[in-house]
Amino acid sequence: MNDSNEVHDSTRRNHSNKVNDTWVVIPLYNEEQVIGDVVAQVRTAFDQVVCVDDGSSDHSADVAAKAGARVVRHPLNLGQGAALQTGFEYALSDPTMKYVLTFDADGQHQIEDAVGMVERLRAGEADVVFGSRFLDERSKPTFGKKMVLRAAVGYTNMTTHTRLTDAHNGLRAIGRPVLEQIKITQNRMAHASELVAQIGASKARYVEHPVHILYSDYSKAKGQSLWNSINILADLILR
Repeated sequence: MNDSNEVHDSTRRNHSNKVNDTWVVIPLYNEEQVIGDVVAQVRTAFDQVVCVDDGSSDHSADVAAKAGARVVRHPLNLGQGAALQTGFEYALSDPTMKYVLTFDADGQHQIEDAVGMVERLRAGEADVVFGSRFLDERSKPTFGKKMVLRAAVGYTNMTTHTRLTDAHNGLRAIGRPVLEQIKITQNRMAHASELVAQIGASKARYVEHPVHILYSDYSKAKGQSLWNSINILADLILR
């Protein structure tokens, strides 16, 4: 993320009506159809939600704010990596934050999985919990998509010296000490491998948690298609 780009925080406010040590960071780009429901779902378990509106051309930011999220705005579309970094910095500005959860805006993630991941951090089992769609049979990616994602995982494991089954899953739980060491510079899809590499370099303890990725027609159109997976793999190799 280019630090010289102006970031507008439109809705930050004091929030003391509920004790909560977890922030949920949601990168947001043109998701006005579903983001209200996604924020409402997240807030059934986590009160503190920040949506980083990455230059949306629709009403995503307004819908997210009405659903109860804080909204931080990028004036231009910088990419998901940049949005995550902005969200991390926002969460770190809260001295009471202990954990951050990254959550996608398109409705593909399940809140019960997210709760389980944060509980594993809270129990001291690990410093980072990665969601994996390949640890059980709930997620149903197509054969082609599965093969491309497996190839991306293999490349990521080889280049980051980690051992994951699903390196490009947007559902992650990260403890504050690890988050303080992360600085994402890859704005586009290669940010996922960069994040894994930085976590690996930090010597943080990590585990994977089985999660259900919901492949709806909407989520496929917004980035869960086979073609998008191929783009991710190409981005990894060429970055």
